[in-house]
Amino acid sequence: MSWQETLAQLEAGTVRAANRDDNGQWHANVEVKEAILASFKAGENIAFDGIYQGFVDKHNLPARQFEPSHGVRMVPGGSSVRTGAYVSSGVIIMPPAYINVGAYVDSGTMVDSHALIGSCAQIGKNVHVSAAVQIGGVLEPVGASPVIIEDDAFLGAGVVVVEGIVVRKGAVLAPGVTLSASVPVYDCVNQVMLEKGADIPERAVVVPGTRPVSGDWAQANGLNMACALIVKYRDEQSDASLTLETLLR
Repeated sequence: MSWQETLAQLEAGTVRAANRDDNGQWHANVEVKEAILASFKAGENIAFDGIYQGFVDKHNLPARQFEPSHGVRMVPGGSSVRTGAYVSSGVIIMPPAYINVGAYVDSGTMVDSHALIGSCAQIGKNVHVSAAVQIGGVLEPVGASPVIIEDDAFLGAGVVVVEGIVVRKGAVLAPGVTLSASVPVYDCVNQVMLEKGADIPERAVVVPGTRPVSGDWAQANGLNMACALIVKYRDEQSDASLTLETLLR
């Protein structure tokens, strides 16, 4: 399949940059990522006209244009969705926000102001991506899995998720949480530390935390490093606190 066909199918949602197997595990679609890289190689930088006058980018990866028939509400004010990104009907995009090539944003999701959804990131149904959330993208190495945010997750303001972290269904990340392969996550409910880079469990409520840095000198100076803490799992009270934002969809 050519890179042109791949971009068209990505945009239509018929192929994805990552797929979930029968065991619920996510895997990168290497052929798709190779095609995206091929499109960059084939692209030539051009100056755009019309509403994009003054901008220069690859001629084959322009910003998408939406119509009411698409069912996407893209509020004016500087947002951009690149060619090859899937945005489902029912998605709301507040300005300014950016969704890069290969990303998949499913129905009912809200992408708030100053949010970034990086290349090939996969966002499920009814996810709230709050203001200034940064979802990392990955194109190389082609076998590296992108960030996955499953259905009904809630990402608070300023959350950062990178390096292929999977946030499972219904999880809540409080404002300021940073998740990467090197950030330790402590499950205070089950009293365990998750393996580095492990999935954030379903319906986990995660808040930012700190832990002491090892070593005599570091301890003598009271140094701490960032971590993430699972402080509870969603219950009726936490569900109720998140229902108010559905009125905006």
